[in-house]
Amino acid sequence: MSVRLILAIVSTLLEEAALAVIVLWGLPQLDIHIPLAGLIAMMLAWGAYSIITYRIGSRALRRKPEIGLPAMVGGKGEVVSPLDPEGLIKIKGELWIAKSAGGRIDTGEEVTVAGQDGLKLTVRKGD
Repeated sequence: MSVRLILAIVSTLLEEAALAVIVLWGLPQLDIHIPLAGLIAMMLAWGAYSIITYRIGSRALRRKPEIGLPAMVGGKGEVVSPLDPEGLIKIKGELWIAKSAGGRIDTGEEVTVAGQDGLKLTVRKGD
């Protein structure tokens, strides 16, 4: 078992214990009474929520981050200002200076990143 899983189990058990203390001791002090079936339902719901968030979080942590220009090669974008031979493209929500690999490409056309030259992307018309 990983340390992260053990910590998740321990923290969930502590949260469940706190929920039980609040429902069984704290709320009756305020003259609020929740039946035992309600407490069990809340604890099951909280446990299910904890399992789901743990699985989603673990999947996100295992995924390899996409960073840097090399990760953009093969990506698709849209021309923002005409490439004749240089202009701007929008890829993954960011503006990049790009150079056309062959001829003029007009605004609004889809392009595919073919490579990079420093901080400048080399693109060709979309496939």
